[in-house]
Amino acid sequence: MGLLGRRTPPAGAGRTGPEPPAERPADARHGASLLWADGFGRVGTRAVQLLAVVTVIAVFGFVGTRLTLVVIPVLIALVLAAAISPLVSFLRRRGLPALLATWTSLLTLVALLSAVVWLVVRAVVGQWDELRDQALDGFSSLQAYIQDLPFEITEEQITSVRESALNLLRSDAVGSGAIAGVSQTADFVAGFFIMVVVLFFFLKDGPAMWEFLLRPFEGERYERGRRVGTATLRTLGGYVRGTAIVAVVDAVGIGIGLAIVGVPLVIPLSVLVFLLAFIPLVGATLAGILAALVTLVAVGPLEALVVVAIVVVVNQLEGDFLQPVVMGRTLSLHPLVILFSLTAGTVLAGITGAVLAVPIAASIWRAIQVWDGPDLPARFARRKRPETA
Repeated sequence: MGLLGRRTPPAGAGRTGPEPPAERPADARHGASLLWADGFGRVGTRAVQLLAVVTVIAVFGFVGTRLTLVVIPVLIALVLAAAISPLVSFLRRRGLPALLATWTSLLTLVALLSAVVWLVVRAVVGQWDELRDQALDGFSSLQAYIQDLPFEITEEQITSVRESALNLLRSDAVGSGAIAGVSQTADFVAGFFIMVVVLFFFLKDGPAMWEFLLRPFEGERYERGRRVGTATLRTLGGYVRGTAIVAVVDAVGIGIGLAIVGVPLVIPLSVLVFLLAFIPLVGATLAGILAALVTLVAVGPLEALVVVAIVVVVNQLEGDFLQPVVMGRTLSLHPLVILFSLTAGTVLAGITGAVLAVPIAASIWRAIQVWDGPDLPARFARRKRPETA
């Protein structure tokens, strides 16, 4: 037969083994995905995600530190608005128009802040030089006592601590020169003006502003936004109101104790106790050290120990009895978290950052606690197993 008459052998004829299947693109993609499914792949994925989150936080932090003239007044206005929003709501329920209720609350707050600033300027700034000199003299006396202790403390360590205290008490960030200088700068005036204007609109249109921001969301996400906003507002307001009450009690209690012991400069020390109470953990310690140093020079070592005992007792009673009542669940943060927040806030924005860091951290934690429901935290924050001591 010719070539056209021959039968074409079937495919695969003459082969001894089965033909291997051709690799499919889906199999190739599946093989590539397996590279990210093992332990190293998961670690790599999480590392990339962590780097992305850290980068975003760093960018926002960098921008915030460059725009402190706007960011800090807005944050202060937000905290103050959360603190006095119950007053605005109360006045509105009493029948006052929204604008009148807002102006009444704003003027009340400005009057209180002005009274505090006047008290600080009158009681602290006028006597700051004397207070500073007595604190430094007290440190020198304490240095003499320390040198007689049985355990060894080198002269270099004492000198280093003394220089740190001198730099703090004589720095431009403390004292009448700082307050007078800051109050005369254009930045302070501009920041205060921005804070007042933003505070006014937060009080007047705060709920409407939050509703505007929630417009892109619907259903469950919208309810989550409302829930988180309400929880954050209550946390900020409760923190400021509770801290103010605790600060007043600390200042009055410690001031009475200082007066009984016979310590001079009772009013300036009490005002500093009130101001430092807004810095958790660290503030009470600084106030106690300063009061003890002044007492050591002005009265004597035994009275200084009595002042230390008074500060410890007042802070212990406040922490065990008063703070749980006035703060409730507002500040349910571990002391280590508070310390990290204080450090980060101080590095980013100085004293203002130290004051604002803790309420912001408490608000973030409260938002996480109500993320999936009124009493249902976000999935990553839920307790997975029993916690044992």
